[in-house]
Amino acid sequence: MEPARNIKVNILASKDCRLPVYQTKGSSGLDLRASITEPIEISPLQRVLIPTGLAIAIPFGYEGQIRPRSGMAFQHGITCLNSPGTIDSDYRGEIKVLLINLGQEPYLIQPEERIAQLVFCPVITAEIQIVDELDGTVRNKGGFGHTGSF
Repeated sequence: MEPARNIKVNILASKDCRLPVYQTKGSSGLDLRASITEPIEISPLQRVLIPTGLAIAIPFGYEGQIRPRSGMAFQHGITCLNSPGTIDSDYRGEIKVLLINLGQEPYLIQPEERIAQLVFCPVITAEIQIVDELDGTVRNKGGFGHTGSF
């Protein structure tokens, strides 16, 4: 598997577009920014697809995961739908972030605002095998609420 350390980025927006960065040395996610020229208002319960102005080449064996920013979610109710969103290693189009406003007030996304995080994760490719019966476990078919804590 190729190391995920070297990620090629194609800047699709203006060349002064800010690249995603880790905010601290221990951060697991790169902050993605809105590549917009004017603020975009998101009304309560409205969904908006926000461009980042970036395309990336993720090495085979890895995926990019788009995750919400905790501060935006807590303070304003702004989060990502389809979270985490997956960017496959063979996708080369622009990264866009699907945001929703779960808050009670409209929210303005500002140009270059940090809107989501991008985390790189290893992925395995499964080989599906059809069997007549699955191995048993203590849990077996216990689903929602099977431990009594639902």
